This record gives sequence, structure tokens and C-alpha cells, in this order.
Amino acid sequence: MRRTGWRRPDAGFSARLAALSAAARAEAEACRQAEAAGYAWPPHRAASSQPPYELRPQSARRGPDELWRVFDATPADLSRVAAGTDILAVADAYAQLAAAAGELAEAVAREDRASNLLQYERVRRSA
Repeated sequence: MRRTGWRRPDAGFSARLAALSAAARAEAEACRQAEAAGYAWPPHRAASSQPPYELRPQSARRGPDELWRVFDATPADLSRVAAGTDILAVADAYAQLAAAAGELAEAVAREDRASNLLQYERVRRSA
């Protein structure tokens, strides 16, 4: 039975992963363009920040475990290289984050379609 007006809290999870992938890909390209134009990478202070809750292992995130293992390594790598001065290493770390998030987005979207999760997305109606 189709429920109208009901929305699963994580029905847009694959879209958010895809958006993260696109943003990381854009950051990687910006770093490469900056390096080509002669800019240097200003070292950032290492941070111990956590990713958003829905991206953490304890959040019951959906998707293949092997893809999550790859993804989980990328924020630490990015943080590590951002503390240095190699702008191309930063670009590569962003590219790795983009690839990992992109693969997860595709896998989660496939799971969503197979389980009909997305059929419950709220559809806005105009009066």
C-alpha cells in the first residue's frame, strides 16, 4: 500500500552522498587549478572533528560495508594532508573522498530502488 505524505528520514541519503561527492570533486579541481596558477597550500591546523552523524559507523548507515571501510579512511587522510603544504596531495585526498562518496551514493541508490524506499518520498502538491 502506498502511503501519501509519509517520508522515511533517510530517503534522501543517496542524494546527500552524491552531493558530498560532487563537492569533494569540485574541491579537488580547485586545488589543481590553484596549483597550476602558482598558488601554494596554506597548512591547516589538524582538526579532530567528526563527520556528520549519518556518516559514522554507529548510525546504522546503509550501503556495502567494504565501500564504507574505504570511505571511513578518507576524512583522516584529508585532514592529515591538509596539515601539510602539498596542494596536489590535498587535491588527491579530495578526489579519493569524492570517489568513495560517489560509489556509496550509487550503491545506496540501487538498494533504495530495489527496496522501494524512494516510493515514499513526499510529493508536494499545489492547491
